[in-house]
Amino acid sequence: MGLIRLVNGVVQLYELILIARIFTSWVNADPYNPVVRWLYRLTEPVMRPFRGLLPPLGMIDFSPVLVFLAIEVARQLVVRFLLTVLV
Repeated sequence: MGLIRLVNGVVQLYELILIARIFTSWVNADPYNPVVRWLYRLTEPVMRPFRGLLPPLGMIDFSPVLVFLAIEVARQLVVRFLLTVLV
């Protein structure tokens, strides 16, 4: 069960990083700030494939919503797999 906790913890941490990235886009943070650059480096490889799947509504990009859904589905699949293997 420790492995399942680890998976859940990593997913929660990544979701927090993703939320921080979304927040920085709302407040128009300095793109040269090291923290902002770090957030973008961690999230852009995951966000890029989802960008453009849904058209933006004005200035709102819905790719983070799709990323959250995909991450949650992946987390559930991994946890279910681990439960069948470990139990």
